[in-house]
Amino acid sequence: MTLRYRALASTALALLAGVTMYGCKDFLSNAATPEGSLDEGTLATKTGVEGTLIGAYRELDCNGTTGGAWGCAVSNWVWGSVASDDAYEGSQANDQPPIVSIEGYHWTTADAEAYLNDKWSAVYEGVVRANSTLRLLHKVEAGDPNAIDAVTANGIEGEALFLRAHYHFEAWRMWGNIPYYREDDTDFRKPNESSDEVAADLLKDLDSAIALLPDSPRNGQIGRADKWTAMAYKGRVEMYAHMYPQALATLTAVKNSNKYALEPSFDRVWTGYKEYENGPETIFAYQASANDGEPDGQNANFGERLNFPSTGSPFGCCGFHQPSQNLVNYFRVDANGLPLALSDPSGWNTFDGNFSAANAAVVATPVDPRLDWTVGRDSVPFKDWGIETITWIRAPENGGYYSAKKNVHEQTSGAQSAVGWTNTQLNSVNIHIFRYADLLLMLAEAEVEAGTIDNARLIVNQIRARAGVKAQGPGCFPVGKTYPDCTPDRASMAVPINDPSITWATYRVGQYTTPWTDQATAREAVRAERRIELAMEGQRLFDLRRWGIEPETLNAYLDGVGGGAERDRRQYLQSAETVTAKHNLYPIPDLQIQLSKVGSTSNLTQNPGW
Repeated sequence: MTLRYRALASTALALLAGVTMYGCKDFLSNAATPEGSLDEGTLATKTGVEGTLIGAYRELDCNGTTGGAWGCAVSNWVWGSVASDDAYEGSQANDQPPIVSIEGYHWTTADAEAYLNDKWSAVYEGVVRANSTLRLLHKVEAGDPNAIDAVTANGIEGEALFLRAHYHFEAWRMWGNIPYYREDDTDFRKPNESSDEVAADLLKDLDSAIALLPDSPRNGQIGRADKWTAMAYKGRVEMYAHMYPQALATLTAVKNSNKYALEPSFDRVWTGYKEYENGPETIFAYQASANDGEPDGQNANFGERLNFPSTGSPFGCCGFHQPSQNLVNYFRVDANGLPLALSDPSGWNTFDGNFSAANAAVVATPVDPRLDWTVGRDSVPFKDWGIETITWIRAPENGGYYSAKKNVHEQTSGAQSAVGWTNTQLNSVNIHIFRYADLLLMLAEAEVEAGTIDNARLIVNQIRARAGVKAQGPGCFPVGKTYPDCTPDRASMAVPINDPSITWATYRVGQYTTPWTDQATAREAVRAERRIELAMEGQRLFDLRRWGIEPETLNAYLDGVGGGAERDRRQYLQSAETVTAKHNLYPIPDLQIQLSKVGSTSNLTQNPGW
């Protein structure tokens, strides 16, 4: 059974109509007792505790009641992709201007402030719900020690602690110096902790969760955190905190547990097919749910609903989160099938036009097959929907020539919502928050930093071997037609990379055959693999940030790297700010600083430079 984060679909969640004991929009404003339509006395039952915990899971993604706009999307597409070199805002000029400000590194505009506040509100709403669960659990246990058995109580507490750590982690990698809230806090106008103090608190919560959680999801409900979810997340935090020896030990233990494995082929990683969801690669994911009785589709991928091909496509709207030209060029490979960005650092990014399969020179250019699982492009099949054409792009002059693809469901999957605004853009494709390939590549990083460099090569080769199993196939017949003039053909959607049906690309993915001995070279190879494997998954900016190369990489992206500059490709980026050290952290929303005041003194301190 899969755990679904349904806001309205169960008795437990009906209780949750007011379970946010203090709303994030004003939870800092008074040091008063938290208030809500249901008080803790009413909810202090086993059902109330379990329902509150489900509410904590539900806050992983935007929804119509606690999230505004798209800054709260679980995938972090605004903060991790558009703010990096992976993606443009996309769509058309003057639609969602806050994202334009964020993409241009104007992070203190009123528009950017609104999105930043949405993100802050969403993650701290998650903290609120996790802490509410812990407080209610303790209240029930104190009132009736037999109401919840010990195994169940441990599981509930472990899951709530894990979720509290997750939401604080999201805030930490956005803002660094943040307040850390616990279930016994009574005054919510807390000062920031330092980034190092937050890391220590995250690890403390995760260690507690590891000790409490069972080896497999409680009640057999996939989607709940278990011991290994928390252990994997601990390794992730240690990597972000540059605790490489500790991370190496933690991530190795997770790997050796055999709890997780790579999907056998890349097409199964992001999918609407039920038989592949929560597969061996899933460590932690938002459990999207469509057609579950919620009348507006709010439990589907609300946060991704803008990120589909636009007008001329089967989806009709809205064309945001478009892959950058820089990213598309990064998938080019050399004669050995290895990243061209590594073997030709001055020439890999020279292609400026539409990387369309209508161009014979493009077809002959070898590319990593993950390109066409990640990026929708002209004259290439789009999963099993038929051939994508440039008519699917809302405004190529603004957002470029390409569309997001990982978040889009297959036509034959049945994952599309039947209800809700632009229901063709709502689906039950789970959103990976942390997946095993991500963990393996972090483990490879830890091996490089520990000096066991060639171990990293073996891990990277494992990722690359999987990438070479299947490529985008026709997916539709007759081949060469676009939706709706072809019949979807699931069997031909994913085919071997040298299949004769492939006429739109030359796919090539090679192995690193020479042992790695140079740390700097190995580090660059691992980082390149992370970009290719995790592209458009909201990870890129946070990787650049933790590697300490965010300003230099983003300025090179804007002004020229590998033979191409995004300021020349997208006119609106002419006004982008030069990225400086202050951009290593997002500015804390000023509204939250004002709400943290005691008298005339703010307890929250703004990040340096803002």
